[in-house]
Amino acid sequence: MRDCDLPGLGISLRILSGLLMAGMFVSVKAVSADVPLGQIVFFRSFFAIFPLVVFLWIRGEFPSGLATERPGAHFLRAGFGALALFGSFAAVARLNLAEAILISQLSPILMALGAAILLAERLTRWRIWGLALGFAGIVVLVWPELTTYSWERGRLMGYFIGLATAVLTALALIMVRSLNKTESPGAIAFYFVLASMIGGIATLPWGWVVPNGPILGFLVLSGLFGGFGHIAMTLAFRYAEASRLAPFEYVALLWPILADVFIFCLSLATSFLLAAPLILAGAAIAAAEKGRESRGKHLS
Repeated sequence: MRDCDLPGLGISLRILSGLLMAGMFVSVKAVSADVPLGQIVFFRSFFAIFPLVVFLWIRGEFPSGLATERPGAHFLRAGFGALALFGSFAAVARLNLAEAILISQLSPILMALGAAILLAERLTRWRIWGLALGFAGIVVLVWPELTTYSWERGRLMGYFIGLATAVLTALALIMVRSLNKTESPGAIAFYFVLASMIGGIATLPWGWVVPNGPILGFLVLSGLFGGFGHIAMTLAFRYAEASRLAPFEYVALLWPILADVFIFCLSLATSFLLAAPLILAGAAIAAAEKGRESRGKHLS
């Protein structure tokens, strides 16, 4: 339940969250060629936990709100989330930011399919259409790589990693939906960050690097951007309904496009321009179904 209905504030916070998350991915991509993946994940998680703990303490949820009677469910959610974090950073290292973020838009569509299989929810025609459009977009996006045998440059591998990451994210979201019935959002977020830290530091035996000043700055920023971005998203849903915020999910794709063009000097491929409407339409259909469900519950 939201504390108050302030849709303007909620929308502003959702847009801010997307901008902060884009800053996190820009920071990750800036160091991806020089820093091992596991080290990036660790720094992102370590510096994200500080704003998260302060936020939970202000809300009176730290440490009391971390108590749980479902450690197994937290383990699954945190595990899926940590693997998805590894995968998303690996995809960002191989693809344009806009392409990696676009593929991540498949997650809510896949979550709807997974919920039908794992939680016995209905597989409606909305979900079927959303899934069909989403995967049509993926085919359009990767087709040039398949036909020109450019996999040796890493891009095709990036697409496959991005798709696997979308599946892992969908599984994590399904677990979040289950945990939300009994657990606090703060506990769910905290254990995810903790699991990501453990996963990152577990890669230390495979070799880390000693970062110089600028690289260390980007690593720290990746964590701060990620932590504050999560907080902004949490507050957005506190002040506005999910159905009202849904259209602004897609504004988040604007920031990676701008970063690709103006920061990394990367051009947008024709396949991306053709695939984006299909994938975003599929995600919009999934969001529209949620809006219909929420309005139905409100009227009943």
